[in-house]
Amino acid sequence: MGKDVKSLLFKYKSLIGLIILCLAISCVAPRFLTITNMLNVFTQVSVNAIIAVGMCFVILTGGIDLSVGSTLAIAGAVAATLAQKNFNIFIILVVVLIIGGLIGFINGIIVSKGKIQAFIVTLATMTVFRGVTYVYTNGTPISGLGSSFTVIGNGTLAGIPVPVIIIILVVLVAWYVLSQTRYGRYVYAVGGNEDSARLSGINTDKIKSLVYVLCGVTAALSAVVVTSRIGSASPNAGSGFELDAIAAVVLGGTSLSGGEGSVIGTIIGAMIIGVLNNGLNLMNVSPFYQLIVKGLVILLAVMLDKKNK
Repeated sequence: MGKDVKSLLFKYKSLIGLIILCLAISCVAPRFLTITNMLNVFTQVSVNAIIAVGMCFVILTGGIDLSVGSTLAIAGAVAATLAQKNFNIFIILVVVLIIGGLIGFINGIIVSKGKIQAFIVTLATMTVFRGVTYVYTNGTPISGLGSSFTVIGNGTLAGIPVPVIIIILVVLVAWYVLSQTRYGRYVYAVGGNEDSARLSGINTDKIKSLVYVLCGVTAALSAVVVTSRIGSASPNAGSGFELDAIAAVVLGGTSLSGGEGSVIGTIIGAMIIGVLNNGLNLMNVSPFYQLIVKGLVILLAVMLDKKNK
């Protein structure tokens, strides 16, 4: 019985951690559990959560994508340019998602066909596409976006912020793909043991390439949300976002070695980071100390994951 309880607690450790964190913060900061603040938390978490969903696919295969922040920057800059010229929002979305998919395709092809470590490949493309963003924007923010575009990041539907609705849709699609489709089973198989997956007839190169495409698409989608919400696109946008996305995936219980994890866990991980940031802000904790706390929480999650192996 003891082992069963321990196993159950460990299985849902991320959710339990989130609940304990929420209760602890609400005791110190009573404003935390208000409806207004919780909607604010969900909205703030949406950008990282969208990126983290794509990152989850990549990490499940045993890879990593450090270029998502740069992908967000260039995609956001293009979205802002099109919004300035009053392009239809659906056209902007299609163009931006294609850009994100192409960047992911480049990463995926080099990783899968070139047999180069994903860390090195995406570190290089992170630098390249950040440079491309600076060249494209001439190092200056792009502003003056139309109101029809900014509604994506600031609007509401039936009282629910649009970014929250977007992340719900993204999670539902990602959950279905991973848990209900053959491709999802193949993603877990490649992450669990790539050689065995290849010997069983799975096109591992195709599976790995596609997860980077998906990651690029989610980074581009998050670019539309954040650019719309801020009302401008900065060449520095997305800096450090790759670390928050990776942290959300790890905190959600996905193994960095691949083959184990879930999208739902990733969203819980993103919520832990968002709740932690919001709670520390409500308690007027210095941003410098917030970084220390966040780093320690991530380290604890990795240690717990390692202990379970």
